[in-house]
Amino acid sequence: MQNPLIEVNDLRCSYGSFEAVRGVDFEVNEGELFALLGTNGAGKTTTMETIEGHRRPSSGVVRVLGLDPFRQRKQLRSQTGIMLQESGFAGDLTVAETVSLWQAMSSRRSDTGAALERLDLAHRRDVRVKQLSGGERRRLDLVLATLGRPRVLFLDEPTTGLDPESRKTAWEFIRELLAEGVTMLLTTHYLDEAESLAHRLAIMHEGRIAVSGSLVDVLSQERAQISFDLPSGASELDLPEFTGELDADQLARGHVHVQTSSLESDLRAVVQWQSAHQLPLLRFRAQHASLNDVFHGVVDSHRGQVLPFPGVPAVGGNGSVR
Repeated sequence: MQNPLIEVNDLRCSYGSFEAVRGVDFEVNEGELFALLGTNGAGKTTTMETIEGHRRPSSGVVRVLGLDPFRQRKQLRSQTGIMLQESGFAGDLTVAETVSLWQAMSSRRSDTGAALERLDLAHRRDVRVKQLSGGERRRLDLVLATLGRPRVLFLDEPTTGLDPESRKTAWEFIRELLAEGVTMLLTTHYLDEAESLAHRLAIMHEGRIAVSGSLVDVLSQERAQISFDLPSGASELDLPEFTGELDADQLARGHVHVQTSSLESDLRAVVQWQSAHQLPLLRFRAQHASLNDVFHGVVDSHRGQVLPFPGVPAVGGNGSVR
C-alpha cells in the first residue's frame, strides 16, 4: 500500500487579484522522487514554496508527513531538508565552518566529512565560501540539505550551474538517497534530469497541472517519430503507406517526417520499402517521444486547457511568477 508523505489538495495561491496556483492536486509517495515541472510563470515555484512552508496557501490543503508545513514548520524541521535555488551562505566562513554551523543547528547527526568527500568538496573544506565557484556552492547546498538523511527532501533546481561531470555526481548521490528511502520533491529546468531521476512527474501550465503520471504513462501519450531524407530519384508517391501522420511541408522540402502511435508498424514499413528499392536512408532517425516532446506539446498546442492524461481531470484553462 502506498504511503503519501506529501499531499497537496486543491491548492490555490494568489498575489492580490492574480491567482498564480489554481487548484493543484498531487501526492508524493514514500521513497519516490516526484518531479514538478512547468513553463515560465506556471506557478511551480509558488507551489514549491508553499509546500516547504515558506508561504501560506490562499486555500486548499497541504500536508508534509501529516503536518501543516506553514503552521508546524518547527515540528517538520528535523525531518526535512531543503535545497533552495539560491543559498544565503556567509561568504567569509570556510566550507568546513559552514557545515559545522549547519550541523550545530540541526538535530540530525551526520558524517559531514563523508558528505563533503562524496560531492567532491573535501579538498575545499578550508576555502572561504565566497571563493567557491557557482557549481561548488550548489554542491555545498546539496551537502547541507542532506545532512542527517532527512525523511523528505526538497530539491529546487539542484544542478543549476554544475558542469556535466558534477551533474552526474549529483545524480548518483540523489539515487543513493532514494535507495536509502528518502522521499524527494524536485523542480528542475533540465528535462533530462527529470527523465532520468523521477518515478512520477507533473507539468504545470498557467497555474494548473496539465500533465501528470508516471514517466511511462506520460511518454506513452505522445507519438513517436520517424524521419529521413527522401532519397535522390525517389518520388513521394513511392513512399509506403504509414499508419502515422506524414508531414507534407517537410516532404515538400525533401525530408520525410512521420509522427506515429505505432512506431513498430511504421518502422517495419520503412525497412521493407528501403529493402525493396535498395535506397539509402540518409539522416535516418526513429525514436519514441521524449519528455521534451511532452513539455513542448503543453506549451505549443494546449494553452488554456488540460491534456487528457490518465488521472488528470479535464479543466479549462509569460513573465515569471514566483
